[in-house]
Amino acid sequence: MCGCLLFLAGCKQEQAQKGGPGGMPGGIPATPVSVAKATQESVPTELHVVGTVEASAIVQVKSLIAGQLLRVAFTEGQNVKQGDLLFQIDPRPFDDALHQAEAAIERDRAQVAQYQAALARDEAQTRFAETDAARQEQLHKESLASKMQADQALTALEVNRATARASEATINTARAALASDLAAVEKAKLDRSHCEIHAPLSGRTGNLLVHAGNLVKENDVPLVVIHQVTPIFVNFSVPEQHLSAVRRLNAGHPLAVRAVPREDAAHSSLGHLAVIDNTVDSTTGTIHLKATFPNADSTLWPGQFVDTVLTLDTIQNATVVPAEAVQAGQQGQFVFAVKADNTVEIRPVTAGRAFGKKVVIEKGVAPGDTVVTDGQLRLFPGAPIRAVDAAKMEGPQ
Repeated sequence: MCGCLLFLAGCKQEQAQKGGPGGMPGGIPATPVSVAKATQESVPTELHVVGTVEASAIVQVKSLIAGQLLRVAFTEGQNVKQGDLLFQIDPRPFDDALHQAEAAIERDRAQVAQYQAALARDEAQTRFAETDAARQEQLHKESLASKMQADQALTALEVNRATARASEATINTARAALASDLAAVEKAKLDRSHCEIHAPLSGRTGNLLVHAGNLVKENDVPLVVIHQVTPIFVNFSVPEQHLSAVRRLNAGHPLAVRAVPREDAAHSSLGHLAVIDNTVDSTTGTIHLKATFPNADSTLWPGQFVDTVLTLDTIQNATVVPAEAVQAGQQGQFVFAVKADNTVEIRPVTAGRAFGKKVVIEKGVAPGDTVVTDGQLRLFPGAPIRAVDAAKMEGPQ
């Protein structure tokens, strides 16, 4: 019996010296951790700020004429296209005004024709008077007619010439009246066309501000407000120290901008920088920027706050690890690097910019190195580890 106990004790001591299953010399068990390999990626330089969505155009639809609003041809909040009928105003008063103006044109044309006929008569009489005056003058020179007869013929000529000039002036007056009435017809047609109010641009209508049956005035209160949301703008500001880089890089090609709705981060929108403001805000030390987004799916909404990401440039072949791998210590940042014998070592690192759930390592880790991403609290230099799935790390070990 004693021999058996001594044999078992010797076996346990030998196992402790050699290391138990999954352990290391000394019998230290392997710590389950999650690991990941450092990769080499192209990393964008991004500025993260809060932006405000703004319609690319806002139009207050007003009436250009006065009258009774007969019909509203859309529903509130409806998307309309440019040229769609929105409102109809009672056209009857404008039809009457157009008919009156057209009648005035016919009257003017008749008067012009009448005055032209009178002018033709006066011109014929003038030609006869010229011939008669010349004949009487010749007869007077030959002593075949008296001086009085020659003077009478000359006087008749002058009267006919004056009458012809008066007829010409009358025709000019009638033509001016005709031109005025033609303009009145065009004005009446324009007013008549304004009885139908069409959408000046494609966009989304807001609340109806004047209902059918009301009298509207010329260029008075808006009937409805339309916001153009395709495309749409996002306004945001970045610190002024980035101004030179933004201007330089945007001159080559429009910089990419991503807008992420706060309530729906899964549906981001991609656009480009469109406007760089011409002044720096001295009170905040920022420069105002504006980006344009197609917004074909209406993800962005005017007045909405969005997380805006401006991509400046891209770092090629950067060493990247998951952000949770980088730890903070008294001597600075570090990672637990996994060695070939499945033990870990503390490796100081210099972390660069973060993007998404990853971080750039400028110094300390090379592509292909394995680092611990979860379970670091139970580790120490030389500790053995056992790689497990991240999902298994959530439960008790």
